[in-house]
Amino acid sequence: MARREIYLDWNATAPLRPEAAAAMSAALARCGNPSSVHRWGRAARRAVDHAREQIATLLGRVNPDNVVFVSGGTEANHLALTGTSRERVLVSAVEHDSVRCAVPGCETIPVDPNGVVVLDALDRLLAANTRPALVSVMYANNETGVIQPVAAIAALARKYGAVFHCDAVQAAGKLVLDAGGIGADLVTASAHKLGGPAGMGALVVAGGLELAPLFRGGGQERGRRAGTENTAGIAGFAAAAAVAAAEIPVYERVRALRDQLEREIVGIAADASVVGAAAPRLPNTSAIAMPGLAAETQVIALDLDGVMVSAGAACSSGKVGPSHVLAAMGVAPRLARSTIRVSLGWSSSEADIEHFLRAWTALYRRRRGFTGGVRAA
Repeated sequence: MARREIYLDWNATAPLRPEAAAAMSAALARCGNPSSVHRWGRAARRAVDHAREQIATLLGRVNPDNVVFVSGGTEANHLALTGTSRERVLVSAVEHDSVRCAVPGCETIPVDPNGVVVLDALDRLLAANTRPALVSVMYANNETGVIQPVAAIAALARKYGAVFHCDAVQAAGKLVLDAGGIGADLVTASAHKLGGPAGMGALVVAGGLELAPLFRGGGQERGRRAGTENTAGIAGFAAAAAVAAAEIPVYERVRALRDQLEREIVGIAADASVVGAAAPRLPNTSAIAMPGLAAETQVIALDLDGVMVSAGAACSSGKVGPSHVLAAMGVAPRLARSTIRVSLGWSSSEADIEHFLRAWTALYRRRRGFTGGVRAA
């Protein structure tokens, strides 16, 4: 009998939705450059513009004309942080590396032990220097799932005339968003996190905000991103976004599964802990510490048992080192080194949770030197 495989690494990437695959297949069967004025070109342009509407709907109260299609979340973040040419760039201590590394010498906004931005500290940082600033804080963290007070952060940015960029890559499709309502000037989204194709993303640019492009040589995307649009990728992104927006209520069921998983873990292991559990979090994400056993070892052992999870950010796999997110939260190094990320998705089931718990319990008991049967999940 084939071993059952359990995928619990949805924050790294989600499976391609059938609707996205179908939309891409249909787009690939058609010919037409969206910049061409003939009928095939106009048809491609209509498809791209319709896709902007679907991305805008997912993100909430966003003008579709302000949606710029790019190659993914990393490019969107770089375009946001470098394109405004602000003299100061302030980023939270728990941002994704594509934000932290976009601008050398950026200033760091501290977070509290729950991983939430310290608003008073941001206020002091902005008040201390009147140079034009950009503030970049993610909607929700990719490692812990902790949700930031983005509306309050946007208000502080407006108070000091700063531009506010919000990386909503992890939140889009899992939470009902109101990116336009909170006052974000720049918003990042990525297709493959919500069931679209990898290599496709979007940056929402508030009307009137000047943005210097990373790539020059064409007038595509209203002069903000040169290069022929990836119409098939855009079609897949849009189809996935439409389904994701309609299925956000599914994540209440996912939240119940995640909560069940965490309750069981605490019951199994008194020395285990869930990082960020005291803060509002995404409904699908758990950062679980098993003291005394390296996260990399846990990932390998669980994989051998058919369970796929990550140690921190999956895009940093292969890079051995402590998580900057956990370090910023003040998590003790021995706990940080033993923390894995378990992330669920729309098709996760109770059977998946039971399989994970059996595998995790067996691993925990081996670490403790226990023998005999494994606690039933």
